[in-house]
Amino acid sequence: MTDSATIELAQTGKRDYLKSLEKKYQDRWVEEKLFEVDAPREGDLTAEQLREKHPKWFGNFPYPYMNGSLHLGHAFTISKIEFAAGYERMLGKRTLFPHGFHCTGMPIKAASDKIVREIEMFGPDFERYEPDADVPDAEAAPKSGAVDKAKKGKVAAKATKHTYQFQIMESIGVPRAEIKKFADPQYWLHYFPPIAKEDHKALGTRIDWRRSFVTTDANPYYDSFVRWQVNKLHQQQRIKFGERYTIYSPKDGQPCMDHDRSDGEALGPQEYTGVKMEVVQWSKTAQDAIGDKLNGKRVFLVAATLRPETMYGQTNCFVGPALKYGFFTVNDTDVYLCTYRAARNMAFQGISSPRGEVSQITEIEGSQIIGTKIKAPFAVYPEVYVLPMDNVLATKGTGVVTSVPSDSPDDWATLADLKKKPEFYGIDPAWAAFDPVPVLSTPAYGDMTAAALVKQLKIQSQKDVKQLAEAKEIAYKEGFYSGTMVVGEFKGVSVQDAKPKVREAMIKAGLAFAYAEPEGMIISRSNDECVVALMDQWYLDYGEAGWRAQAEKLLAKMDTFGEETRNGFEAVLRWLNQWACARTYGLGSKVPWDPTFMVESLSDSTIYMAYYTVAYHLQGGIVDGSKPGPLGITPDQMTDEVWEYIFVDGPWPNPAPLPKEKADIMKHEFNYFYPFDVRSSGKDLIPNHLTFSVYNHTAIFPEKHWPAGMRTNGHLMLNGKKMSKNTGNFLTLRDGVKKFGADATRLALADAGDGIEDANFDEMSANAMILRLHTLLEWCSETIQSEASLRSGEKQYHDRVFEEEIKELINTTQQHYERMNFKDAVKYGFFEMQIARDWYREITADVGMHVDTIKYWIRTAALIVQPIIPHTSEHIWSAILNEPKSVQLARWPKPEQPVDRTILDSGVYIRTIVKSVRESEGQLLKKLKNKGDAPYDPRKQKSIRIYVATRFPEWQEKTVQVVKESYDPKEGKVDDAKIRQALSKIGLMKDKRVMPFVQSMKVRITKFGGETAFNRALPFAEGPVLKEVLPYLKRNVGFVDADVWTVEDARAQTDAGFAKTIIDTAEPGAPAFQFRNV
Repeated sequence: MTDSATIELAQTGKRDYLKSLEKKYQDRWVEEKLFEVDAPREGDLTAEQLREKHPKWFGNFPYPYMNGSLHLGHAFTISKIEFAAGYERMLGKRTLFPHGFHCTGMPIKAASDKIVREIEMFGPDFERYEPDADVPDAEAAPKSGAVDKAKKGKVAAKATKHTYQFQIMESIGVPRAEIKKFADPQYWLHYFPPIAKEDHKALGTRIDWRRSFVTTDANPYYDSFVRWQVNKLHQQQRIKFGERYTIYSPKDGQPCMDHDRSDGEALGPQEYTGVKMEVVQWSKTAQDAIGDKLNGKRVFLVAATLRPETMYGQTNCFVGPALKYGFFTVNDTDVYLCTYRAARNMAFQGISSPRGEVSQITEIEGSQIIGTKIKAPFAVYPEVYVLPMDNVLATKGTGVVTSVPSDSPDDWATLADLKKKPEFYGIDPAWAAFDPVPVLSTPAYGDMTAAALVKQLKIQSQKDVKQLAEAKEIAYKEGFYSGTMVVGEFKGVSVQDAKPKVREAMIKAGLAFAYAEPEGMIISRSNDECVVALMDQWYLDYGEAGWRAQAEKLLAKMDTFGEETRNGFEAVLRWLNQWACARTYGLGSKVPWDPTFMVESLSDSTIYMAYYTVAYHLQGGIVDGSKPGPLGITPDQMTDEVWEYIFVDGPWPNPAPLPKEKADIMKHEFNYFYPFDVRSSGKDLIPNHLTFSVYNHTAIFPEKHWPAGMRTNGHLMLNGKKMSKNTGNFLTLRDGVKKFGADATRLALADAGDGIEDANFDEMSANAMILRLHTLLEWCSETIQSEASLRSGEKQYHDRVFEEEIKELINTTQQHYERMNFKDAVKYGFFEMQIARDWYREITADVGMHVDTIKYWIRTAALIVQPIIPHTSEHIWSAILNEPKSVQLARWPKPEQPVDRTILDSGVYIRTIVKSVRESEGQLLKKLKNKGDAPYDPRKQKSIRIYVATRFPEWQEKTVQVVKESYDPKEGKVDDAKIRQALSKIGLMKDKRVMPFVQSMKVRITKFGGETAFNRALPFAEGPVLKEVLPYLKRNVGFVDADVWTVEDARAQTDAGFAKTIIDTAEPGAPAFQFRNV
């Protein structure tokens, strides 16, 4: 069944034919083992010498998580490496493209635990489940035992409308009778990897499957690799143990890292200063609501601030009148008033006790607190009042906001509103009668930053949210970077230096405490709203100065294939710090020195690209490593010392757990292929996985093995909208290939886009590709079959032009492959190549195509798109051109001679002339229709004279010389004043043609540079070239006669039929046309 948001194909005959070819060639590639690649072994050559003699290329992408099959978004990222691998093979490089399967972390274990619970509830086949009326029925499972694996999608409850995990499994095509097997988390590791492999084969990817593996301790070989890695980091003191803030799921009882989340990936803890404002006197409404529930305990309103240095300027504090606040027990004597969300975070940071428990005494509305008098720590006004603020959020901070109107535009605007309309807001004017207190001074805004910005941005009230947000950002940056304190103990000190000192002083005085909360809403995969916990844990010390410097050094050397990606890395390196690297729940490798913990999923996947180089020798293509590979090495023999020897030239251990010759084979393989040349990933992994990989490579490997390149892409939309299972706008990789075939899908993926912005897979485009591919194969086949009827012998002008265009397109396409710009590679290598062929067919229709030239095109056309549409190329190469070896072994078609730009330019010129003739005739026809009378009627028998000029008009020559003399090559600009003065001097200033011409010259200079702009001579003779196009004009435009005249010869004619007004408009490169009826 096809989802309603995606298209259905009306006719599938051509697609089915293409798919039959694809299956045929995929089987051939597997049989010939074309994508299995090993390091060459030649004598005593070093790795560098070996790579010089036998170039290599190693590309990879983040291994996908095995709780479902691959979707089109996976395919989009994978395609970048796939297309690049195809191109690099054509350069003669030993190209390694491996694929692993990630199983570490919570998602699989959490899903399997749900199935266990649901079996207990409903029986082993969920036979006791009865859908409630308000719960939608699960999709019917397949009746047979066969699974429609095309339907398998990522298991994520947030993307479905199902209540139970077994319903989700059914919805992705797992038969109900088989679902109970998924109660064992290990079953997932064996079930989904083969599906991914089948999907890849159907797409025709060039993957060396011998090197595949699953993660976690279910694979003892990979487990030993991870243990070596974390042991090494621990020995280097890059993994540390201590109390630190981390995102935490109370429900799961452990840290919740990026890959453990259903929402909030890349968000981290935000640290605040919790300011304690003791209640002096309750408002009457608050007192009535509280009564004697607090048993005489001290109550503090707690505000979370990022600006402790501004507390001197408090004039009041704000609460949200519509928000609910709680009274939470902190200890035997104190109670904090804040939102429940804030209290829940505090409970896991040791601020209240017992730890992890929220003890709420009672609840109160914000409107009831207004008018309460409180103490203002460190403020010039020791006691202030609680006032209302509409913009207070329950989802950020504590719901209590300190007010410093001298520095905060929001506070200034709100306080001004309250002072203007106290009756409207229901407050006593005396509560808001505190004047702003200067706290800091900046060069730009003085000591009342907020007031200055409110005036500058014309902010009228607290309702001007957009302008206030802009003002807030300006105020913070200006104050922090340029501000100087003007009050308090640190008067005269810069704000940057004063900020931590004021915070420390407030905490020391018992007036504040350290508080943290998530930067935004974070939901775990167990559907728990996460908090920030302060806890003892193992963490990677990212951000440490020396380590960060190494990471920045690697980034500076690494190719990011675009400044946006580089900027993303640089931004993350500025803020990334300590990262919890262990957990107690889920799947993974145990922390060697503390086996109660497991290495979390973003920490066991930072350098595994190195493992690809040796995986085959250890595992022999068996993904779980359940049997030894070709070298016969057992997991226990892979000690830390052996890994150290293989990867970082450590000493060979004595006693040795295995023969050194076997380790040398793996060491040789690693040294040849590493570092990898490019890693392709979604941009969302820059803040975690990719930057972690950068850090870990600098810590583990010597500089010669640091990554050479990382590129990122945006998310993939489908039909211009976000992919979503709920809306039906969703395609798995299997569904895409099933619907469109492999090469049409690959073309649409390539055409979707290459930058960091979001791309779009357009199904209508993919469908159109089917016809294009079928037509291409059909035309190539018919042309080769009829080659005896094609022209042979000496080549003509149009043959030479076409061959130069082919060479130019080869070079242009290659440039885009080099930078992994596959959309443009398709544009030039596929679409423009066919446009050039179509023009050649048209321009030579009278004499026919030259057999050698068109066979050159067919051969080239098959090769330069082979990285993207290998099945189509293979059919042209093997079945049509009858080449004995696979196109996968063919080399890039490098032109034997450089492109002849003169011939190429003349070809472009011809197309321009044809277009100009058609446009000029169209304008005449339009005049005829409008006026009903014209000297020329294109509908009658007609002829054309083309007038060619060899010199520019005198006024143009003089003007060009003036512009040239006024041009400064160093600045790349012209002096306009100098131009006007020179033109006036030679009498051209008043000529209406001159200044527009000058402007066009300036544009030309900007576009091409001065040297090209001033050299206006054509590189070819127009007359002979134009004569080559005359047969085409007669045949296709319908002229009975067409001839070419030089301007000089035409002017010499006395025949009245030669129109001087037309002749005089001819310029070099822009001939004039005279149309006549005959």
